[in-house]
Amino acid sequence: MDETVAYIESRVSTGGFLQHVVVNVAKLVNMQKDLQLAESVKSCDVINIDGMGVVWGARFLGHRVPQRVAGVDLFHNLLAMSERNNFPIFLLGATDDVVKKTVAKSYELYPNLNIAGFNDGYFWDDEEALVNKIAQSGAKLLFVAITSPKKENFINKWQDKLGVDFVMGVGGTFDVVAGKVNRAPLWMQNSGLEWFYRVLQEPRRMWKRYLVTNSKFAWLLLKEKLAS
Repeated sequence: MDETVAYIESRVSTGGFLQHVVVNVAKLVNMQKDLQLAESVKSCDVINIDGMGVVWGARFLGHRVPQRVAGVDLFHNLLAMSERNNFPIFLLGATDDVVKKTVAKSYELYPNLNIAGFNDGYFWDDEEALVNKIAQSGAKLLFVAITSPKKENFINKWQDKLGVDFVMGVGGTFDVVAGKVNRAPLWMQNSGLEWFYRVLQEPRRMWKRYLVTNSKFAWLLLKEKLAS
């Protein structure tokens, strides 16, 4: 986490463009068939592991992974870093109510934070107008709270016109910050059971997703292990 924040801080301070993404089990599984998503992820400058399942999978295959960097935790660390440096930020995604609550909560936690602008995630009828709004805001960091693969593909498509130095997809982070969704207790996060907590909160929507993706991921790991 510290290494990631320090690297982003350094790059934003010197200018240029830095694209960030986190990967979890579901995203890695979907990348096997969704080639556009795979390309969008692989084109990023910084890739962090968000889910414990991927950490354990990587270790199972012999890779050294010191820790996961959860998207919601990195988001808070980057807001604190932006406040220290007076880096203006832009918040994009979720519903209008949720993004406004996220703005309010961010100011509550980081009183001197410079929020250059915000917008909900329902802009698909005119993407270019939204991109221009971001570019004209003067923001240095952009956080995109839209579901995968839409956010990855949107960022990859418009990266040259966003006018920011750093962009990160944060998925459902705004829902957590706004208080719409509760995050799993720390022991469940550290035990890799955050997905199970999500299922308990939204069983109809989540159970099939996690059952399918977790099973496919286990099979991918097994094949890779046997082939090595």
